[in-house]
Amino acid sequence: MSVSTTLRDVIGLDGTLPALPDATLIMIDFQNTYRTGVMALPEADRALDAAARLLERARAAGARVVHVINDGGEGSPYDIRAEIGQIDPRVAPRDGEPVVVKTFPDSFQGTDLADVLRGLGAGPDLVLAGFMTHMCVQFTAQGAFTHGYRPTVVAEACATRPLAGPDGTPVPASALHEAALTTIGDLFGPIAAQVTDLPS
Repeated sequence: MSVSTTLRDVIGLDGTLPALPDATLIMIDFQNTYRTGVMALPEADRALDAAARLLERARAAGARVVHVINDGGEGSPYDIRAEIGQIDPRVAPRDGEPVVVKTFPDSFQGTDLADVLRGLGAGPDLVLAGFMTHMCVQFTAQGAFTHGYRPTVVAEACATRPLAGPDGTPVPASALHEAALTTIGDLFGPIAAQVTDLPS
């Protein structure tokens, strides 16, 4: 089957993966929310292990690191005041790494993320990883693109969940994950399949 030319190629946008020392890593919603209960993701632990490797490499390379968490309110699966809404220990923030709290899928919407990035002196390259691929990762990539940044998403450090399609047919998590990454890669930014694809 033939495939269409991406919008990035049509427009002439660069597809080179960023080097970690020149980038800012944004870790999106790596909360316990996605490891248990109603929002549990089938591949959460695999993605978290990859995210931990990514975070370690980014820190070693001197990259800026920003953590983002979603606050759904008290008693919700996204309650940041409770254990369920806390960041998994594998990718917990270190002192000095900002934590941005959001309430929308786009991490830029209604938050101070843009101000935080300016304060850190972040350049155009952002590296994104997190939960869920088809929701907060995809919409944060779109938001980053809209704000003039160049987002790159690390595929193995993201995951999502199976959902029913428009006709009720189950859409596997892997299919939704791939579709979201394909959407991002069509316009918003390049996709790094693995953590080790990013130069350090």
